[in-house]
Formats: sequence, structure tokens, C-alpha cells
Amino acid sequence: MQDVTTLPFMSVVSDIGSPDYFFTEYFRVHIQSRLEKHILEAITENGTGRPVFAQMIGEDLEHLKRTTLDLLQYEVAGIDLNMGCPAPTVYKKGCGGGLLRDPQKIDKVLGTLRDTIPGLFTVKMRIGFEDTKNFEQILKLINKHEVDLLSLHGRTVKEMYRSQVRYEHIKLAAETVKCPLLANGDVSSASHAFEILDYTGAAGVMIGRHAIRNPWIFRQIREMAMTGKTQPIKLTEVFQYVRNLYNTLAKPWTPEKAHVNKMKKFLNFIGQGVDPEGRFLYEARRAQNKLDLFAICERYMLSSPLEFFADEPYKGLFARPNCE
Repeated sequence: MQDVTTLPFMSVVSDIGSPDYFFTEYFRVHIQSRLEKHILEAITENGTGRPVFAQMIGEDLEHLKRTTLDLLQYEVAGIDLNMGCPAPTVYKKGCGGGLLRDPQKIDKVLGTLRDTIPGLFTVKMRIGFEDTKNFEQILKLINKHEVDLLSLHGRTVKEMYRSQVRYEHIKLAAETVKCPLLANGDVSSASHAFEILDYTGAAGVMIGRHAIRNPWIFRQIREMAMTGKTQPIKLTEVFQYVRNLYNTLAKPWTPEKAHVNKMKKFLNFIGQGVDPEGRFLYEARRAQNKLDLFAICERYMLSSPLEFFADEPYKGLFARPNCE
């Protein structure tokens, strides 16, 4: 996720329990693009012990090939093409989810990248743009170009994150593609992850927003796989996580208010599991400085050490991160 899955965030998550591998924020690809230094750091300075896939977004064949060759100079686990980003500023340029409107273009893009990438080539996509009329045709292209891994979000681009995830389309894809498939979209807890896997037959899950809300989710999935249950997370642990995240993300040159506002992108998700009435979310969104922010966190996370963090988001609470 842009502006979220940065090296500092990956480092904090790895202290709690890493996923099997990470995907970088996407490298923007166009005629003037160069590898963004802050994204590249997630590869060159990765200390998590987990492989990292380099994610790209673009539609120009020449520059996608150029960027791929540049990225292959580094120790990446593979190259990932984003064909699912639902941001209007992205899809209006024919990139990300915008590619799903044009299977012929996808055919050319996948062919160019497959010819360029000697190792793992992965794709992230949604089930369609406005509808699913191109879905099965695109799955055939995934097979044609021997994509090594497909991550599939079970909504269309225009649905953004609003509608119910259509897991039946993920199930169809898992039955159709020859490569392993990761189910994506509202994987909200360890138990839900296993429900999705059982229904769809997917090889695994990709988790984005819910890993920001609950960074313990990867550890909990492993716990459930081994024991059939998970250890509950105390709100005191959530406070320690927030404090660690604040300190890890901080830059000496960033003004305090700007850093507090950056933290709100994370707290907008975390707050969905702190209190069912949404009071924490309401107050955290209005914090003006570090003192305010941590006073609010202490009030809701430390006042009752026996209180647990919710496994699933409380109903009626919504994140407003503006960071997808």
C-alpha cells in the first residue's frame, strides 16, 4: 500500500510477526520515472529476514521493461505488476486497475515482462473494472504468459473498498489459473483467512489494510494453523506498537504536526479495534501534537490493562486513511 508499506512499517511488523514475504509500495513507471529512493530502501535495507517483491505500476511497454531491468539489479524476490489500484488518478492514466479495461494491452504488457524477467513474475489485480466481463479472458492471459503468482482482490476497480468481496470469483480464478493464487480483500482475522482459504481453494492470502489495523494477524494465522486458536492481543500491546511505530517512522526533519498526521493514517485503521463506540477514532483524528496523541492512546489503551483488542473491526466503524 502506498505510503504505508514502507521500510519502517515493515520493520515494526517483523518485530511482531512477519508475513511470508513483503511487497513494496509501487514504483511509478513512465517516461521520466526513476526508481524512487525511499521505496528502493525497502529492498536494499530490508532487515526483516523476509523476501521482498518489487511492485511496479504503469502501462508503457518500453519503460516497464526499463524499470524491470533496473530493479533486477537488486536482490528482489521477484517483480510484481499492479493491475488493481482503484485510485482514479491512477486508472484514468490506463495504469493499475485501468489496465483491466483493455485485455489486448494486458496481453502485450504481460508478454513484455515475461520475456524480460528470468525469475519470479507476479501480478496483482481485481476481478474487473466496472464489471467482470473481461475476467475470464484475463485469467487466460495469466496462464498464457506463465505468471508465477496471482494476487486477486475480489472487487472491481469502481467498487473500491465499499461492496462485499466476491469470493466466488476468487474461487473461479483458483480453479482456472495454473499458478498459486493469493486471495485478497477484507481478510480481517486469522479465522476469516482460513474460511476464505477453505471456500476458494486459494494457496494463501494477501493482507493489506487489515494488517495495518492488526499487525499481529500474520502471527495469529500461524498460531491458528498450528493450534486451532489464537492468543488475544491486549490493548497494552497495542499501545506499545503505536509508540514503536511512532518512533520508527519519525524523521528528524519532519515537523511534529506532520508526523502526527502521518500516524493518523495508521490509527484510522487501528482504532477500529480499540473501542466499539468509536470514541478513540474520533479523538485521535483530532490530535494536534504528540502530547495530545499519546494522551488519547493512554486513555483508551492503558486505562484498563485487561481489555483486549478486537479480532474483527467493530461494526459501524470505518477507516478514513486516504492512503490506498
